[in-house]
Amino acid sequence: MTNLEIVKKKLYETNASLVVLYANGECKAYYQNRIKDIKEILQQDKLALQGAIIADKVIGKVAGSILTVAGVKEIYADVMSRYAIAVLEENHVTYAYNYLTEYIQNNDKTGMCPMENKYKEEQDIHKVYEQMLNS
Repeated sequence: MTNLEIVKKKLYETNASLVVLYANGECKAYYQNRIKDIKEILQQDKLALQGAIIADKVIGKVAGSILTVAGVKEIYADVMSRYAIAVLEENHVTYAYNYLTEYIQNNDKTGMCPMENKYKEEQDIHKVYEQMLNS
């Protein structure tokens, strides 16, 4: 079983929102919505996700940008947007997903997630990273 398969399996078995296999071998599940866990991890240690393998329920452009800048090696998402894939491919981050969507939906499922919409045209993923981690 690959490391990506391990975090994917743990994501579903624990019903976590995020599973991180850190470069040091520690595997940890997180349960907050959206990018809260990712932000907290990186606010405590900006280098924490370098070389990590991630499984997440939803990866849009914002999460994809943050994880790419943070140095994540591989990403699995239950749902991934085309905006996220563009970022990951451009930066040579290995990824896999269960469902591909044009964009991440808002909570009401009536349109685009406000963060996906805000940053959908932003080319500088470092800007997305800085603005989101400092918000």
